[in-house]
Amino acid sequence: MTRQRSLEEFQGAGQPFGEIPAAPSRPHPPALPNIWEVEDGYVVHPLLRPRRLRALPFQLDLARRGLDGSLLVVLPTGLGKTVIAALIAAERLRQSDRRVLILAPTRPLVQQHSASFADWLIPLKTARFTGTVSRPTREGSWERCDILFATPEIVRNDLANGRYDLKEIALLVFDECHHAIGKYAYVPIAERYLQEGPADRRILGLTASPGGRDAHIEEVVEHLGQPQVEARSREDEGVREFIQPIDVEYRWVELPAATRAVRDHLRLAARATARKLQQMGYLRTKPIASLGVKDLIQLRAEIFARPGPMVRKFGPLFHQLVLLHLHQLEERVETQGLEPFLAYLRRLSDKPKPTRGDRAVLNHPEVAAARRVAEEALAAGGGAASHPKLDTLVEVVREEMESARDRPPRILVFAQYRDTIETIRGALQEHGWSVGRFVGQASRGSRDRGMPQSEQAQVLQGFRQGAFPILVASSVAEEGLDVPDVDLVIFFESVASEIRAIQRRGRTGRSSVGRVTILLTEDTRDVGHQRAEARREQSMRRIVRRLSRARHPAAETSLGPRPPKRRTPSPREVSPS
Repeated sequence: MTRQRSLEEFQGAGQPFGEIPAAPSRPHPPALPNIWEVEDGYVVHPLLRPRRLRALPFQLDLARRGLDGSLLVVLPTGLGKTVIAALIAAERLRQSDRRVLILAPTRPLVQQHSASFADWLIPLKTARFTGTVSRPTREGSWERCDILFATPEIVRNDLANGRYDLKEIALLVFDECHHAIGKYAYVPIAERYLQEGPADRRILGLTASPGGRDAHIEEVVEHLGQPQVEARSREDEGVREFIQPIDVEYRWVELPAATRAVRDHLRLAARATARKLQQMGYLRTKPIASLGVKDLIQLRAEIFARPGPMVRKFGPLFHQLVLLHLHQLEERVETQGLEPFLAYLRRLSDKPKPTRGDRAVLNHPEVAAARRVAEEALAAGGGAASHPKLDTLVEVVREEMESARDRPPRILVFAQYRDTIETIRGALQEHGWSVGRFVGQASRGSRDRGMPQSEQAQVLQGFRQGAFPILVASSVAEEGLDVPDVDLVIFFESVASEIRAIQRRGRTGRSSVGRVTILLTEDTRDVGHQRAEARREQSMRRIVRRLSRARHPAAETSLGPRPPKRRTPSPREVSPS
């Protein structure tokens, strides 16, 4: 029988298998008198490339605070949060041979940070760890890099499997750190770093929108190890002279008769289903008309928590699923249009194994009647009949395309659902405009194709270079992606989340005056979502102001004057935010 040779026999006289050569030590030049010097308006540092970073006083001030201790920076989008991370990273790398770890929630953001650091810092050894859970992608190695850029899921899993530790991390950056709540991967990574990081460890959290609830913001601060909180607003002295204003307008539309008829059918079905649940002892603390998605998700947990055998819970769970479907359908009709409503029903029909609840929704008499009305309206009026917002959107885009400027315009349209993105693209392309699409990577059937990372990068590059003037995007484009000189951002619908609204608005107003247009439908959830977002954003500012004072009394003056209270304008009123 042939003897199986051991792996060591194939190595010859080389180094022992598995031994990794030590990375050559990078240069550690002496410190400058003021850490970062300013020359001709640019930052000077031994590890920074000459004339790459403009010397903005508020960025240098925040970077110095980040060297003194862990820091959470709340800074509006477009004001250079990544620059602050680069300034701190350069000095921490100059001081020792330890590494810098920079985490971002998405692969495009990781790529963007890697490219920015390569442009700003002298050549250093870098690595990128990204990819899906099932197929991580590692470019470079942990042992040989000075700076690692990564999505948090890969680092969390590697730490759990003992592939490396965080003992040699001089600076750990959490970009979009408002995600550091619940079970998100940022939480165990921060906990591990606080336990095993070096004595002089530094955490830097970066966000434009930490959240509008005390519990949310305090949870983020707690998970990041109680860092000093520093906030700057667009109105602050020392900040406003370096930014461009953003003008916000609202465009109102009315639901046509056919769409209201579809909504009425769905409401009848939802009320009947909710009453059945009330008869079973559920949904008795809130009016049926005011139920939201969170209420229905909590209802599922409540059903499971009730004592009794599982067989008694099947009925309530069935009605809960039906009611959730009806809620989603009504929201699409009100805020998105008839075509997204029909697309939702088609997805239920196309399921290989639809659930009993799916079949119940499809066969419900009121849903069937709503479907007939929607199909007849689209057949009679064409794609524009899907929702009156489409006509208003075309009008807004035409105004922007025809405005005088010295370069082609860039217009970014945000839509909540992929079905709506396709409807919007079709409506705009009918008018002869070239329109790009930017969505997440997951595919949801043959009719809803996802975009791999390489395609996302190509689309963004094409938009930057002017290959097409309009980009229609889902929420994946809300966080952090750097698309300079966006002239107009359009919200196809309002969003109740203050975090998402701030991120969307932050895509414009970077190097020139920015404009935001929000499309709202009268007497629909659009109005409630807009009011909720305005309240939460005001609340967020109050909470951040209080936390900044509590951890650093001098920060009270840095927040500047409190902006006027935002409100949702009345229908037909166009008002700045």
